[in-house]
Amino acid sequence: MDIISELRRDLMEVLTRYGVEDHQAVTFERPKFEAHGELATNAAIVGAKQAKISPRALAERLKSDFLDDDRVQKIEIAGPGFLNFVFQPSVWVENLRYVIQKGQDFGASNRGRGQRVLLEFVSANPTGPLHIGHARGAVFGDSLARLLEFTGFDVTREYYLNDGGAQVDTLTRSVYLRYLEALGQKINISKDHYRGDYLKSVGVSLAKIYQDQFVDQTEEEWFDLFREFSINEMVEFIQQDLQCLGIKMDHFFSEATLSESGKIDQAIDRLEQRGLIYRGELPPPKGGAIDGWVPRQQKLFRSTRFGDDVDRPIQKSDDSWTYFAPDIAYHFDKISRGFDQLINVFGADHSGYIKRIRAVVMALSDDKVPIDIKVTQTVRVSKDGGAQKMSKRAGEFVQLREAVEAVGPDVTRFVMLMRKNDAQLDFDFDQVREQSADNPVFYVQYGHTRVCSALKLAAEKLESPVTDDDLAKADYAHLNHERQIALARRIAEWPRVVEQASRLHEPHRIVFFLYTVASEFHALWTLGHRQPELRIVQKGDPQGTLARLALARATAVAISSGLSILGVTPLKEMRG
Repeated sequence: MDIISELRRDLMEVLTRYGVEDHQAVTFERPKFEAHGELATNAAIVGAKQAKISPRALAERLKSDFLDDDRVQKIEIAGPGFLNFVFQPSVWVENLRYVIQKGQDFGASNRGRGQRVLLEFVSANPTGPLHIGHARGAVFGDSLARLLEFTGFDVTREYYLNDGGAQVDTLTRSVYLRYLEALGQKINISKDHYRGDYLKSVGVSLAKIYQDQFVDQTEEEWFDLFREFSINEMVEFIQQDLQCLGIKMDHFFSEATLSESGKIDQAIDRLEQRGLIYRGELPPPKGGAIDGWVPRQQKLFRSTRFGDDVDRPIQKSDDSWTYFAPDIAYHFDKISRGFDQLINVFGADHSGYIKRIRAVVMALSDDKVPIDIKVTQTVRVSKDGGAQKMSKRAGEFVQLREAVEAVGPDVTRFVMLMRKNDAQLDFDFDQVREQSADNPVFYVQYGHTRVCSALKLAAEKLESPVTDDDLAKADYAHLNHERQIALARRIAEWPRVVEQASRLHEPHRIVFFLYTVASEFHALWTLGHRQPELRIVQKGDPQGTLARLALARATAVAISSGLSILGVTPLKEMRG
């Protein structure tokens, strides 16, 4: 067990002795300010009611108990009963043995054991290749899946293929024009068509297969055939784009199958049986009257019962389904498949759907299947000093594959997670290719390669390879500088960072941690230039060298573990 988990366990055992059984709200983590100690807890405040004494009195008892612990150096009571702990330096450096022994599994857990999660992400319309904006949702979703798997969840990655809407009809007609073009005809592509050059290859393929068979035919003759062919080609484009980033979907779910299988009717029937469907009129739009708006009778879902702002229409006055009806059926299908938890990753343009989707999942599952909906904000792309347009219809966008080929999958993935998912992100092609301390990707990767170079140098100086077993048996008493202890303490936080990131579904926390660890390691490395006794490999000091190598190796373990969650390759040497 890692040291912070061990300390937390011991704290909970002491709390239990005082009658505090519910530990759910007890925190035990690094405080925001160093003056508040190395670890702080609200245990006395949270547990006072259960212990039937005041928070301050419980804090005094906890302090008295823990001061007898040899691992504790100092405890202070702050405010109404917060406990601020400072531990002996040996607590942090000795934890390095555990880190090295666990290796790549350091930070892994079984908190999600037995839990099946359906994670839907990307789900861009199948009308062309993915662009750089889609990359953010793709990387976020895949990294979240990796994070959940690292903490014991059984995750299914799913892409919802919106192949039943009008945009696919537009795609089909656009492809038909490219088919004619491939046969030598002059075509006129209007603003109502998809104008991207990526459709030329689809037209060429169709011309090779069918030659001029459909040149003079009515749309009725070729439409269904060309539609199916176009969708398949777009899905192939999408799969190749995702593969560039090392992402493989477990399942593509077709919207069209919802109508064909009768699942929309089944889902609506389920809601009707529960009294959640009625015929009524929606109130006028907020913000004043809109020209042409008239009240009309529609089938509505009582989503306001589940926290939505208004009830949502599911069927129009002409009895055709609204866009929301397939969404209801799709989530009914998700629930029917027996998943314990649903996660949707939406683009910023779908943020308005959050409340209604949550409402329908609560209604269909009797509030037994939780759903978390994450929104990834837009990506602002700049290249050669200028902003890039992002219009798939006009064919003016930076393709995902183009970005990956330009900067590499590792850089693309890391950059997409450098900010919280709901904050706008800047993707500057020129900046992310720099190999400097100003580039966080390079900065973290360089920390790992420095450790590899130190291990290589040590093998030369010690005239034999240095194994993890050697490092785990080293004398860590040589690690006594405050910077060394601080780095060991930071590494010890990794399991808690993983747990929090997994619980909150926030993989960006991994990036922030990696950057912090790399910063502290680089600072210690640089300090070694001024203070020779801090250099990792020192001639004539084999035992001290092994101890310092152990600290470096533990740093690399944490970095490697984190990068793997992000889907980024830890490098042994920097690429030119």
